[in-house]
Amino acid sequence: MTSAGDVIALSGTIVADGEREYGRAWVRDGRLTLGEPGSSPTADVTISGWVLPGLVDLHCHLGLGPDGAVDEATTLAQAATDLAAGTLLVRDAGSPIDSRWLQHAPAGTPSRARDSAAQPPLPAAGPRPRVDAPELIRAGHHLARPKRYLRHYATELDDVADLPAAMAEQAAFGDGWVKIVGDWIDRARGVESDLEPLWPADVVASGVAAAHGAGARVTVHTFATETIDPMLDAGVDCLEHGTGLTQAQIERAAAAGVAVVPTLLQIDRFASIAAQGEAKYPRYAARMRAMHARRYAQVRDLHDAGVRLFLGTDAGGTIGHGRIADEAAELVRAGLTAAQVVAAASWLARDYLGRPGIADGAPADVVVYPADPREDIAVLAHPSAVIRAGHLLPR
Repeated sequence: MTSAGDVIALSGTIVADGEREYGRAWVRDGRLTLGEPGSSPTADVTISGWVLPGLVDLHCHLGLGPDGAVDEATTLAQAATDLAAGTLLVRDAGSPIDSRWLQHAPAGTPSRARDSAAQPPLPAAGPRPRVDAPELIRAGHHLARPKRYLRHYATELDDVADLPAAMAEQAAFGDGWVKIVGDWIDRARGVESDLEPLWPADVVASGVAAAHGAGARVTVHTFATETIDPMLDAGVDCLEHGTGLTQAQIERAAAAGVAVVPTLLQIDRFASIAAQGEAKYPRYAARMRAMHARRYAQVRDLHDAGVRLFLGTDAGGTIGHGRIADEAAELVRAGLTAAQVVAAASWLARDYLGRPGIADGAPADVVVYPADPREDIAVLAHPSAVIRAGHLLPR
């Protein structure tokens, strides 16, 4: 790994967004300079290829395993796997742990930056980031009801009336996002069990208002059609999975600017989930199977309607980390072009989350590829170099 003071020269095709490309860039003191820097420093490392802003996973769970919370060593291993795949920014869509320790380098960690009057460091933008984990935007803890979500994953509320206060609390605890579980199977109904909303519509509306009043956006786990209209009425900002959206609801979401994270890797599991539940919960199994069968058509309908789509692997729990390229390939399989998926996975997602991409003075979080992934999405699985906060990570 290079140190913070090393100078890295980048050349080739540096893709800032859909309009801007550059032939050269420099990384110094953890930041980007586009074109030739005035001081013309000697590069310690030179890297050529197709350079993209660090990829973004909008539905990821650092610190979560199949049985709930995992320890710090396991969390760091998850983070390292995501980094190696080129995922340099994560919106953690709910975690049972307090993951704030993942965001900044521990106090007392040496910076190793070079002290040079000819090459002064750029002003710091706050505490130094960890270079062994992606930049992390936390949605706090999932909010659900007892026995209406996966065990040990969420903060469970016995009384639905507590949702607004809990959403305000998570807004203060997280980084501008709150995650609620909108629907889940109600097993108490036996053979009639199916996906059903967890919260009354008026309570959801009050909860979203409370989160918005605290400056946070709200995203919702939802599989079921019945959940969508009350969530859109309440003014939620983002839908996770969104498998139950009808065409009319898709058009509502597009008009309202509500984003959707399709999580196709997770939806691919619906057929096996249906098979496991068929004997005890036939209605639920039938619905899951139908949503699985039309998953690609659903994504095409969302895209054609103008809904903003972003990539989310749903890593943590049942899906391994580092699979952003697999999720990208699934979106291409659904009918989006490779160029559209690359944009959604990088600069468009960064803009949505309020984080910079490739720009003068921006933090140097970039991924280098041996060919253009906008032409062949399979290239996304083979980064040749990953630079996190100005550090070239070992391969």
